[in-house]
Amino acid sequence: MSDEPDFPPPPLEEQERMVEAMLFASAQPVSLRDLSDRLPHGADAAEAVARLRRRYEGRGIELARVGETFAFRTAPDLSFLMQTETVETRRLSRAATETLAIIAYHQPVTRAEIEEIRGVATSRGTLDQLIELEWVKIGRRRMTPGRPVTFVVTDGFLDHFGLETARDLPGLSELRAAGLLDNRPPSSLSVPLVRDEEDDDIADEGRPGDLFGEEEET
Repeated sequence: MSDEPDFPPPPLEEQERMVEAMLFASAQPVSLRDLSDRLPHGADAAEAVARLRRRYEGRGIELARVGETFAFRTAPDLSFLMQTETVETRRLSRAATETLAIIAYHQPVTRAEIEEIRGVATSRGTLDQLIELEWVKIGRRRMTPGRPVTFVVTDGFLDHFGLETARDLPGLSELRAAGLLDNRPPSSLSVPLVRDEEDDDIADEGRPGDLFGEEEET
């Protein structure tokens, strides 16, 4: 015999209202599992979220997916209404922007692989800074000698840049069209490693274009 009470789940309309209330009250995106844990027994959190997303289509706010979580967000085409002149911007070092872009496009990636792509050694402070910003986290260890840790981007990174998943990152052709990449071939990866600059200034968190730093000077 099941210990769960033998009551039918609430109607879908009521489940939808419950999910709406929980998402509205939460300061952070909420996963389906968390929603299911709070809903009455037998409720369908996934269906309630799907109905809610449809109901908010075309409105001033929308129910956005952030990785495996969901949150209410201002409709992208109305974001200009929320801007104020008091917004403080902070700037990432060039090393941090390049490291963040490499992790986003190559995740899961080890520190050695980041250094191979950049052609310079990556300082511990650069990775610590990105982790502190909650844009990068430690992933699974590689099943290779030494079992090095890998790095991946977080749901916070996806949320900040308006992405559902890392697969929504722009492709190379889009980056070049936006002027974020030039058409020169990448420099050789066989150059000797040099010490990374210890420039750990916190970054401009505002624009997706800030992910892509300029070419490192030699």
